[in-house]
Amino acid sequence: MESLTTTRKIGGSLVVTLPKKIVESQSIQEGELIKIIIEKIKKSAFGVLKGMRSFSKEDKFIGQLG
Repeated sequence: MESLTTTRKIGGSLVVTLPKKIVESQSIQEGELIKIIIEKIKKSAFGVLKGMRSFSKEDKFIGQLG
């Protein structure tokens, strides 16, 4: 499954959120190890980020690997 998301800065790290649709369809659980393949998308793509919500204080940072 494929989806677009944006990076957000928390402390010195960049984080991404997984859309609910992907979490549910792939049965992803908190703390589960997943593989993410990175591909940058040009910002000039018209409408590509339309409808993406802003990061809010309700979003929580769970932890980091490494």
